[in-house]
Parts: sequence; C-alpha cells; structure tokens
Amino acid sequence: MRLANKVAVVTGGARGIGKAISELYAQEGATVIIWDLLDVGEETAAGIRKRGGKATFTKISVTDKAAIEVEAKRIFDTHGRLDILANNAGIVRDKSFLKMTEDEWDLVIDVNLKGVFLCTQICVPYMIQNKFGRIITASSTSGMRGNFGQANYSAAKAGIIGMTKTWAVELGKYGITANAIAPGYTVTDMTATIPEEISAGFAKQIPVRFLGEPMDIAQGYLFLGSPEARFVSGVCLNIDGGVAR
Repeated sequence: MRLANKVAVVTGGARGIGKAISELYAQEGATVIIWDLLDVGEETAAGIRKRGGKATFTKISVTDKAAIEVEAKRIFDTHGRLDILANNAGIVRDKSFLKMTEDEWDLVIDVNLKGVFLCTQICVPYMIQNKFGRIITASSTSGMRGNFGQANYSAAKAGIIGMTKTWAVELGKYGITANAIAPGYTVTDMTATIPEEISAGFAKQIPVRFLGEPMDIAQGYLFLGSPEARFVSGVCLNIDGGVAR
C-alpha cells in the first residue's frame, strides 16, 4: 500500500500502459481518476472497483482546458487533495518528415506536448495547497534518439524531458517532484497490428531480447510516485530493456 490515501489522475488511463498504471496505483492504495476519451475507461475503472480498488472515469480531452479546470477542481473539492498526475495520454500520426502534413504535426504536438502542459499547469496549484505532488510524464526513447517517421512524436517527447527538468527546478520548493519515463518497445493495443515477424525483429534489437509489457512501464510510474522516490526529481527513467544506452 505504497500509495495509501493518495489521489492520482492518470491521463490516457483506459487501456494499454495507462490501464496498467491505473490498476497498479489502485492496488497500492490510491484513489485513481482516469481521464480518457475512450469509453472503455469506464470498464477499466469498474474492473478496479470489482477487485476492491477505488477508481472513477471521466471522459475528457487533455487539450480541453476548460474541462480540465472543472474536473481538477471537482477532484480537489471531493477529496481535498490531488497528489499524483501521471501524464500518459498520447497519440501517433507517423509519416516520413517530407510527407508529414502540418495538421499531422499540429495534432501530435497539441496532444502529446501541449496537453501535458495544460494538465500539469492546472493540477499543480492543488498540489501546492498540500505541499505535496508527484508529476510523472510519458516521454519516449524516440524523444532521446529520434525515430524514422516520427518527427512530430519525437519532438513532443523531447519537449517533455525539457519541461520536466524545468518543473523540477521551479516546483521543488513546494514539495513537488517531476520526472519522465521513456518506454521502449512495449506490447499494447497500438502495436497489436504489427506483424509478429516484425515484432520479433524488434525484440532482437533489445539487449534483454524481449518486448516490454504495460506493467513493466507501470512499475516505473509506481516507483516515481512512491515515498521511495522522494529525492528523485528532474530525471527521465528509461524502461526499454537497454536500448537507449
């Protein structure tokens, strides 16, 4: 129960890595609020409650500033605290740089970078009131070394690392830590359509020789949200099987 009595918001918490984070946080005692546009988020929350955890689902876009403001206030008014923000929501619109449209650039930057900015800026004042907060944001190995067809995604994920380091400097005096996580290749719904022989090829490029599972990444979110990480701030934790050396 490392997160007992904590209130955690998990964006993109309906499925994949976000679902694993939500389930693990609830298992460790947190009250979890899932923010997602996917209706399956209600099923994820119901599954957590069925197992004895505390979870609710709100259908919301991380780019909708007004809705985020209303929801963050509701959480604080209801629970008297907002302790952990797991910025996990994200999208991809992959295309080689010379063929990428302005709309494809704007959409990925809007969700993956601006959305993180908005959620964090709106939630942090509630953390400041209780002099405690944990901000944990999804970056990517693509943001550290680039990836073909992902100029938009890589730029957003690199920007998250820069924002995270700035938050660590600015918010530490309020008892708030800020860290990022850079997952490597992880088996999720987004990657399920990739042919098995291609996935096997990816595994051969990973030093540990296997692909990550959502719970592997969620464990990093748990550590950075736990008391054990109270002196960890401003870092980007690679969880990638040794790829980004």
